[in-house]
Amino acid sequence: MMLRTAILAFLACLTAACGGQPDDRKDDRSDKGNPLLWEIARADGPNAGQVEGWLMGTIHALPSEAKWRSKEADEAIAKADVLAVEVADVGDGRAMASAFLPLAMSAGQPPLTERVPPRQREKVAELVGKTSYRLSDFSRIESWGAALILSQSVDTGADAANGIDRALIRDFNGRRVVELEGAARQFAVFDGLSEGAQRAMLGAIVEEAEADSDQRQRPIRLYLQGDEAGLAALTREGLLADDEIREALLERRNAAWMPRIIRLLESDSHPLIAVGAAHMVGKDGLVALIEAQGYTVRRVR
Repeated sequence: MMLRTAILAFLACLTAACGGQPDDRKDDRSDKGNPLLWEIARADGPNAGQVEGWLMGTIHALPSEAKWRSKEADEAIAKADVLAVEVADVGDGRAMASAFLPLAMSAGQPPLTERVPPRQREKVAELVGKTSYRLSDFSRIESWGAALILSQSVDTGADAANGIDRALIRDFNGRRVVELEGAARQFAVFDGLSEGAQRAMLGAIVEEAEADSDQRQRPIRLYLQGDEAGLAALTREGLLADDEIREALLERRNAAWMPRIIRLLESDSHPLIAVGAAHMVGKDGLVALIEAQGYTVRRVR
């Protein structure tokens, strides 16, 4: 979820309800799988060193042939009592739409082509043509909503149906699944951005559509390689170098999730906390924040 080259990897978590479900769960397993997986243990006290939960950085859309699972990931999935994700009903298109529309719809918006630089106007109209919307429909859709809608028409070679969050929710069928945020709060993050920031997002989507496939697939490659440093670097590029956008999309959300995460760890429920990979890395990432709360967080692989 890095802007510009990774904005689509982030926005996929908000538009993931558009895809279907993959048919073969075995296709995503490989001896070379390298997920971003960490063990969480108490740093001191009588239970020092005892594993109390796991962190897994996810990506919300992947190519159908992608293989992300590993023996270590399967073991963590099997041992965890509860799964914590950003949005629990990510596969429910109706629920996602009911959360999205009240926030994104606002009458009296300027023409969509006037919300991007002149050089991007032809391309933004082309992207609209790949959706089920007409240009005139965007007179009632705010700029952040338009960015999410148009992101679905940019080909990254990935499909939300193959998202790791969806696969994990299926794996936990019969076990407890909780959400750290929910769709409405997630969309509200975008709704709270300034108009300038929203238009910058919209412009980034257009730039992404004009980029070559290698650039668009860079976040996916880094993720599948388990490249923590590479993903951390992406979270400082493009629009995420903008203080307002980075604080809204990453820093404030991480901080807001922490009380729930600590309660799960303290409740002896052995949680698997699985959220977008960009939330894990860097000095404001969940790994660092959990360590600051007196835990040892060790990368499994």
